[in-house]
Amino acid sequence: MYATERQEQIELLLAAQGRVSVVELADRFDVTTETIRRDLDHLESVGALRRVHGGAVGRERASTREPSLAERLEHHGGAKAAIGARALDALGADFSGSVFLDAGTTTAAVATALAPRLVTERIEVVTHSLTLGHALAAVPGASLSLIGGRVRGLTAAAVGADTVRTIGTLRPDVAFIGANGLSAAFGLSTPDPDEAAVKRAIVAAARRVVVVADAEKFGAELLVGFAPLEAIDVLVTDAAPDAELASALADADVEVWLS
Repeated sequence: MYATERQEQIELLLAAQGRVSVVELADRFDVTTETIRRDLDHLESVGALRRVHGGAVGRERASTREPSLAERLEHHGGAKAAIGARALDALGADFSGSVFLDAGTTTAAVATALAPRLVTERIEVVTHSLTLGHALAAVPGASLSLIGGRVRGLTAAAVGADTVRTIGTLRPDVAFIGANGLSAAFGLSTPDPDEAAVKRAIVAAARRVVVVADAEKFGAELLVGFAPLEAIDVLVTDAAPDAELASALADADVEVWLS
């Protein structure tokens, strides 16, 4: 296979997966890792991708890029619904306690799966998401607390010092957290400092932390880190992490549940 053909295949894989690994590409094309690194260097020079440790990601995965809520609602809907349903296993049968729902479309899938249980079970739900608060307020008998603050239009989430301070006074039994990036070296990350501060406060407050994230987030490192892998109890996702991330999660004693 000529280098140009291989590079075209790499671009197709990157478009489909969001991230490629040097080692996996070398195995796939039966070439050396040095050859793959030269391919990736060339593709980066022409603007086709962005190099990261161990591989490459698409150019659109810059450290500060944050898709709108509308964009995310249209992306991986089926995978997120499956993750949301699987994540409820963290509550077990006949759960009676408190749950914190982070803002985001994958946590919205958790809320959708949780809603039927709110009618019959004694579950206190807390969120700083206007979107989730509006949806859950329509559930008969739901016990819901909505935390206020300055609202970010991009995510419809309350942020700021007052929001962080209020979360610090709580101790929810389980928190379901979303993330824009999850990597072995950087942990959980998100593009916005204010969102990161709120997520950091939720992680610190909760007795048990359940991260819900599809596999497209693996390997991504956004601008602001908000939690190390050691702060996670469970990761619920739709595909097995690569070897590097899987090893780091195991070392951090994180349970990985596939939807």
